[in-house]
Amino acid sequence: MECVEPIRSKEQIIAIKRHLKKQNLRDYLLFVLGINSGLRISDLLSLTIDNVKEIDRITLREKKTGKPKDFPLSDTCKEAIREYLVSTKIDGNWLFKSKKGNHPITRIQAYRVINKAARMIGIKEAIGTHTLRKTFGYWAYKNGADITKIQKLLNHSTPGITLAYIGITKDDLDNVYRNLNL
Repeated sequence: MECVEPIRSKEQIIAIKRHLKKQNLRDYLLFVLGINSGLRISDLLSLTIDNVKEIDRITLREKKTGKPKDFPLSDTCKEAIREYLVSTKIDGNWLFKSKKGNHPITRIQAYRVINKAARMIGIKEAIGTHTLRKTFGYWAYKNGADITKIQKLLNHSTPGITLAYIGITKDDLDNVYRNLNL
């Protein structure tokens, strides 16, 4: 499996959102919810309409760990969910329903959606479904969230694993020393 990276450019995130919103609101929601929740793709794809109907929180049991997960939704997520549910007549219970039956899209289809959107806006780096989760962690860190909180949200065992996972390199850490200059 190819090692993917987070999306480190806000401009690229905006461009992907713009592209996906024009193409398909389901795919737009997948991207928005993925980069704002840090959920694994298996958990994203298992979401039902009932999971998001209240639009304030998502509560689920993680497939990989079996641990309960309960978190509030950002305004961006709430708006994307609202737009999708209002504009789409969903028959069935899956949030990310496949067009080919009453089941969610597959991981492969989700990969194709994310990867194609990234290529369409000119991203050359390795991008996949795991990019969504890594992007969440990366931007949470860049926005000042404590690494131990991000570690807990991503269910990692150490802060070092989280830093490596979200692509924070030694050079990034060295820049803290270089730029402090008190």
